Amino acid sequence: MAQVDVFDVMRVGLWFIAGLISLYFSVGSARIWTSISTGFFLVFISEGYLLAPWESNQALMAVHSVVGTIAVLVITHGFMEYYVFARTLESGGAKWEVYALTAGVLVASMVFLAINPTPTATVVRHIRIVENACWVFLVVINLDLLRKIHVQVRDTPIGPAFRGFGAVFFLIFLWRGSVLYLQAYGWDADAASAGIVTDAAQFPFRVGLATNVNRFASLLSSVTMGGTFLFLARAMR
Repeated sequence: MAQVDVFDVMRVGLWFIAGLISLYFSVGSARIWTSISTGFFLVFISEGYLLAPWESNQALMAVHSVVGTIAVLVITHGFMEYYVFARTLESGGAKWEVYALTAGVLVASMVFLAINPTPTATVVRHIRIVENACWVFLVVINLDLLRKIHVQVRDTPIGPAFRGFGAVFFLIFLWRGSVLYLQAYGWDADAASAGIVTDAAQFPFRVGLATNVNRFASLLSSVTMGGTFLFLARAMR
Protein backbone atom coordinates (compact mmCIF):
# COMPACT_ATOMS: atom_id res chain seq x y z
CA MET A 1 0.00 0.00 0.00
CA ALA A 2 1.37 3.42 -0.98
CA GLN A 3 2.39 5.79 1.75
CA VAL A 4 -0.10 8.57 2.36
CA ASP A 5 1.34 12.03 1.75
CA VAL A 6 0.95 14.56 4.58
CA PHE A 7 -0.42 17.11 2.11
CA ASP A 8 -3.10 14.61 1.08
CA VAL A 9 -4.14 14.15 4.71
CA MET A 10 -4.27 17.92 5.21
CA ARG A 11 -6.24 18.42 1.98
CA VAL A 12 -8.87 15.84 2.87
CA GLY A 13 -9.10 17.11 6.46
CA LEU A 14 -9.49 20.76 5.46
CA TRP A 15 -12.02 19.98 2.74
CA PHE A 16 -13.93 17.86 5.26
CA ILE A 17 -14.19 20.86 7.59
CA ALA A 18 -15.06 23.22 4.73
CA GLY A 19 -17.60 20.71 3.37
CA LEU A 20 -19.33 20.42 6.74
CA ILE A 21 -19.49 24.21 7.00
CA SER A 22 -21.06 24.50 3.55
CA LEU A 23 -23.53 21.69 4.23
CA TYR A 24 -24.53 23.23 7.59
CA PHE A 25 -25.00 26.56 5.84
CA SER A 26 -27.19 24.88 3.22
CA VAL A 27 -29.51 23.41 5.84
CA GLY A 28 -30.21 26.79 7.42
CA SER A 29 -30.25 28.96 4.30
CA ALA A 30 -32.63 29.73 1.45
CA ARG A 31 -33.21 27.41 -1.52
CA ILE A 32 -31.01 29.54 -3.79
CA TRP A 33 -27.85 28.51 -1.90
CA THR A 34 -28.56 24.77 -1.90
CA SER A 35 -26.80 23.77 -5.12
CA ILE A 36 -23.72 25.84 -4.30
CA SER A 37 -23.39 24.42 -0.78
CA THR A 38 -24.10 20.85 -1.86
CA GLY A 39 -21.57 21.04 -4.68
CA PHE A 40 -18.81 22.24 -2.38
CA PHE A 41 -19.58 19.43 0.05
CA LEU A 42 -19.16 16.95 -2.80
CA VAL A 43 -15.61 18.27 -3.29
CA PHE A 44 -14.74 16.67 0.05
CA ILE A 45 -16.26 13.36 -1.08
CA SER A 46 -14.26 13.52 -4.30
CA GLU A 47 -10.98 13.98 -2.39
CA GLY A 48 -11.52 11.02 -0.05
CA TYR A 49 -9.63 8.62 -2.34
CA LEU A 50 -6.36 10.21 -1.22
CA LEU A 51 -6.48 8.30 2.07
CA ALA A 52 -5.79 4.58 2.43
CA PRO A 53 -7.31 2.05 1.94
CA TRP A 54 -9.35 3.71 -0.84
CA GLU A 55 -6.22 4.95 -2.57
CA SER A 56 -5.42 1.41 -3.76
CA ASN A 57 -8.93 0.58 -5.06
CA GLN A 58 -9.29 1.46 -8.75
CA ALA A 59 -13.09 1.29 -8.77
CA LEU A 60 -13.45 3.65 -5.81
CA MET A 61 -10.85 6.00 -7.25
CA ALA A 62 -12.99 6.26 -10.39
CA VAL A 63 -16.09 6.90 -8.26
CA HIS A 64 -14.39 9.77 -6.44
CA SER A 65 -13.34 11.40 -9.71
CA VAL A 66 -16.87 11.11 -11.10
CA VAL A 67 -18.17 12.73 -7.90
CA GLY A 68 -15.63 15.53 -8.38
CA THR A 69 -16.95 16.17 -11.89
CA ILE A 70 -20.54 16.22 -10.63
CA ALA A 71 -19.48 18.64 -7.86
CA VAL A 72 -18.35 21.36 -10.26
CA LEU A 73 -21.47 20.88 -12.41
CA VAL A 74 -23.72 21.32 -9.35
CA ILE A 75 -21.74 24.37 -8.19
CA THR A 76 -21.92 25.96 -11.65
CA HIS A 77 -25.67 25.32 -11.83
CA GLY A 78 -26.02 26.95 -8.41
CA PHE A 79 -24.20 30.13 -9.39
CA MET A 80 -26.18 30.32 -12.65
CA GLU A 81 -29.35 30.15 -10.57
CA TYR A 82 -28.03 32.83 -8.24
CA TYR A 83 -27.21 35.09 -11.17
CA VAL A 84 -30.80 34.81 -12.40
CA PHE A 85 -32.00 35.48 -8.85
CA ALA A 86 -29.76 38.57 -8.55
CA ARG A 87 -31.25 39.97 -11.76
CA THR A 88 -34.90 39.03 -11.27
CA LEU A 89 -35.27 38.23 -7.54
CA GLU A 90 -37.12 35.09 -8.60
CA SER A 91 -36.24 31.67 -7.23
CA GLY A 92 -38.27 28.60 -8.05
CA GLY A 93 -38.36 25.07 -6.73
CA ALA A 94 -37.74 23.48 -3.35
CA LYS A 95 -34.55 22.47 -1.58
CA TRP A 96 -35.43 18.79 -1.67
CA GLU A 97 -35.49 18.95 -5.48
CA VAL A 98 -31.80 19.94 -5.50
CA TYR A 99 -30.88 17.11 -3.14
CA ALA A 100 -32.98 14.62 -5.10
CA LEU A 101 -31.57 15.64 -8.49
CA THR A 102 -27.99 15.54 -7.20
CA ALA A 103 -28.56 12.13 -5.61
CA GLY A 104 -30.15 10.88 -8.84
CA VAL A 105 -27.16 11.94 -10.93
CA LEU A 106 -24.79 10.33 -8.44
CA VAL A 107 -26.73 7.06 -8.46
CA ALA A 108 -26.91 7.03 -12.27
CA SER A 109 -23.16 7.57 -12.45
CA MET A 110 -22.50 4.75 -10.00
CA VAL A 111 -24.75 2.43 -12.01
CA PHE A 112 -22.85 3.34 -15.19
CA LEU A 113 -19.55 2.46 -13.51
CA ALA A 114 -20.99 -0.74 -12.04
CA ILE A 115 -22.26 -2.15 -15.36
CA ASN A 116 -18.93 -1.51 -17.08
CA PRO A 117 -15.62 -3.35 -16.55
CA THR A 118 -13.63 -2.49 -13.45
CA PRO A 119 -11.54 0.58 -14.35
CA THR A 120 -7.85 -0.02 -14.94
CA ALA A 121 -5.18 2.47 -13.88
CA THR A 122 -5.28 3.93 -17.39
CA VAL A 123 -9.06 4.37 -17.30
CA VAL A 124 -8.90 6.01 -13.86
CA ARG A 125 -6.28 8.44 -15.16
CA HIS A 126 -8.50 9.30 -18.14
CA ILE A 127 -11.44 9.93 -15.82
CA ARG A 128 -9.27 12.20 -13.68
CA ILE A 129 -8.19 14.16 -16.75
CA VAL A 130 -11.84 14.69 -17.67
CA GLU A 131 -12.57 15.77 -14.09
CA ASN A 132 -9.76 18.31 -13.99
CA ALA A 133 -10.57 19.63 -17.47
CA CYS A 134 -14.19 20.21 -16.39
CA TRP A 135 -13.00 22.06 -13.30
CA VAL A 136 -10.55 24.28 -15.18
CA PHE A 137 -12.99 25.41 -17.86
CA LEU A 138 -16.06 25.70 -15.61
CA VAL A 139 -14.07 27.69 -13.03
CA VAL A 140 -13.48 30.31 -15.73
CA ILE A 141 -17.24 30.44 -16.38
CA ASN A 142 -17.93 30.70 -12.64
CA LEU A 143 -15.46 33.57 -12.25
CA ASP A 144 -17.37 35.50 -14.92
CA LEU A 145 -20.69 34.66 -13.21
CA LEU A 146 -19.30 35.87 -9.89
CA ARG A 147 -18.21 39.14 -11.49
CA LYS A 148 -21.73 39.70 -12.82
CA ILE A 149 -23.36 38.74 -9.52
CA HIS A 150 -21.01 41.02 -7.59
CA VAL A 151 -22.12 43.98 -9.71
CA GLN A 152 -25.68 43.32 -8.50
CA VAL A 153 -24.94 42.71 -4.79
CA ARG A 154 -21.73 44.66 -4.06
CA ASP A 155 -23.56 47.23 -1.91
CA THR A 156 -25.29 44.58 0.22
CA PRO A 157 -23.94 42.89 3.38
CA ILE A 158 -23.16 39.71 1.40
CA GLY A 159 -21.20 41.52 -1.33
CA PRO A 160 -17.77 40.61 0.14
CA ALA A 161 -18.74 36.92 0.09
CA PHE A 162 -18.69 36.89 -3.70
CA ARG A 163 -15.20 38.32 -3.68
CA GLY A 164 -14.39 35.42 -1.36
CA PHE A 165 -15.88 32.94 -3.81
CA GLY A 166 -13.80 34.60 -6.52
CA ALA A 167 -10.66 33.88 -4.48
CA VAL A 168 -11.83 30.28 -3.96
CA PHE A 169 -12.25 29.71 -7.69
CA PHE A 170 -8.93 31.37 -8.52
CA LEU A 171 -7.18 29.00 -6.11
CA ILE A 172 -9.12 26.04 -7.52
CA PHE A 173 -8.04 27.12 -11.01
CA LEU A 174 -4.40 26.98 -9.86
CA TRP A 175 -4.99 23.64 -8.12
CA ARG A 176 -6.81 21.85 -10.91
CA GLY A 177 -4.91 23.62 -13.66
CA SER A 178 -1.54 22.53 -12.29
CA VAL A 179 -2.72 18.91 -12.09
CA LEU A 180 -4.09 19.06 -15.65
CA TYR A 181 -0.75 20.49 -16.82
CA LEU A 182 1.10 17.56 -15.25
CA GLN A 183 -1.36 15.07 -16.72
CA ALA A 184 -1.14 16.56 -20.20
CA TYR A 185 2.62 16.03 -20.27
CA GLY A 186 2.52 12.67 -18.52
CA TRP A 187 4.31 14.08 -15.46
CA ASP A 188 1.61 13.20 -12.93
CA ALA A 189 1.96 10.52 -10.25
CA ASP A 190 -0.46 8.21 -12.11
CA ALA A 191 1.47 8.20 -15.39
CA ALA A 192 3.76 5.28 -14.55
CA SER A 193 0.95 3.04 -13.26
CA ALA A 194 -1.00 3.80 -16.44
CA GLY A 195 1.92 2.55 -18.55
CA ILE A 196 3.05 5.97 -19.76
CA VAL A 197 6.77 6.49 -20.30
CA THR A 198 7.40 9.81 -18.58
CA ASP A 199 10.28 12.23 -19.03
CA ALA A 200 9.48 14.09 -15.79
CA ALA A 201 13.06 13.64 -14.54
CA GLN A 202 14.25 15.91 -17.36
CA PHE A 203 12.10 18.82 -16.14
CA PRO A 204 12.49 18.86 -12.33
CA PHE A 205 11.76 22.59 -11.92
CA ARG A 206 8.52 22.56 -13.90
CA VAL A 207 7.28 19.36 -12.31
CA GLY A 208 8.23 20.58 -8.84
CA LEU A 209 6.60 23.98 -9.35
CA ALA A 210 3.35 22.49 -10.64
CA THR A 211 3.30 19.93 -7.82
CA ASN A 212 3.77 22.61 -5.16
CA VAL A 213 1.14 24.88 -6.74
CA ASN A 214 -1.23 21.89 -6.69
CA ARG A 215 -0.56 21.17 -3.02
CA PHE A 216 -0.77 24.67 -1.60
CA ALA A 217 -3.60 25.94 -3.82
CA SER A 218 -5.76 22.94 -2.85
CA LEU A 219 -5.18 23.64 0.84
CA LEU A 220 -5.76 27.38 0.57
CA SER A 221 -8.93 26.92 -1.51
CA SER A 222 -10.53 24.80 1.22
CA VAL A 223 -9.67 27.32 3.94
CA THR A 224 -10.94 30.22 1.83
CA MET A 225 -14.14 28.39 0.98
CA GLY A 226 -14.87 27.54 4.62
CA GLY A 227 -14.16 31.13 5.66
CA THR A 228 -16.47 32.49 2.96
CA PHE A 229 -19.38 30.36 4.14
CA LEU A 230 -18.73 31.37 7.76
CA PHE A 231 -18.85 35.02 6.67
CA LEU A 232 -22.11 34.39 4.81
CA ALA A 233 -23.65 32.69 7.85
CA ARG A 234 -22.91 35.74 9.99
CA ALA A 235 -23.91 38.28 7.33
CA MET A 236 -27.28 36.61 6.73
CA ARG A 237 -28.34 36.33 10.37
